[in-house]
Amino acid sequence: MVTFQTSDGLSLYYTDEGTGLPILCLSGLTRTTADFDYVTPHLAGNRLIKMDYRGRGKSDFDPNWQNYILPIECRDVMELLTHLSLDKVAILGTSRGGLNAMGLAMGAADRLLGVALNDIGPFIDPMGLDFIMGYLGRNPAAKTHAEAAAAMPHVFTEFQNVPASRWMEEAVKHYAQTDAGLEITYDPHLRDAVEAAGAQAAPDLWPFFDAMAGMPIACIRGANSNLLSEDTLKEMQRRRPDMITAVVPGRGHIPFLDEPEAVAALHKWVGQMT
Repeated sequence: MVTFQTSDGLSLYYTDEGTGLPILCLSGLTRTTADFDYVTPHLAGNRLIKMDYRGRGKSDFDPNWQNYILPIECRDVMELLTHLSLDKVAILGTSRGGLNAMGLAMGAADRLLGVALNDIGPFIDPMGLDFIMGYLGRNPAAKTHAEAAAAMPHVFTEFQNVPASRWMEEAVKHYAQTDAGLEITYDPHLRDAVEAAGAQAAPDLWPFFDAMAGMPIACIRGANSNLLSEDTLKEMQRRRPDMITAVVPGRGHIPFLDEPEAVAALHKWVGQMT
């Protein structure tokens, strides 16, 4: 297992595979490097770097849950780039990963080649946040991967035409099987951090989006997303008419990224940087 040490002493897991354009893949709030398994074959010919945030997956859990915040995660990203001796990378950010990408654009735009956002924008629909808080930090009621996979189509009703095999893959990615049942693959205290952040006034993220001016950007939205609204996407397009945009039918938050619409958008985005 490959890790690097953060400035505050945590070991964070990452993978670094392939050659070519360096693309740093940043996952969603509760997710891991496995988020990008589906899209990896479609990005062959590029150097894909994936990282588990602190408190997620194979990375160390932070004894201080107050550190599960975007600025600290952005610092971790910068330290990974230093560890890899990388001056610049493109970022493919899923949900939380896209927020981190925008944060890096604001604070270190000179380190970014481009950004692709997977179902995230500068305004987060409260309906989507409420849905996330319904499960954040809690183990599922299902006791086995098979039970979880069977329940997922009924929980994630915004997803359509998803084969049972994909739901099983999702269950295995996001839950660990134990003698007591399924367990989440991240620190439950992540919920505390999100609740603490929600108790404060939400910052205006549009300047963070605007900080990506001059670099190739793409946005992929699930047509049924409850986190990235149509209105927010339209405003993003108004501000960046050159933004590559794909809306994936039959998908909510978040598209798997191996859908034809998503793959085509990512290929076009990569093409602008190579």
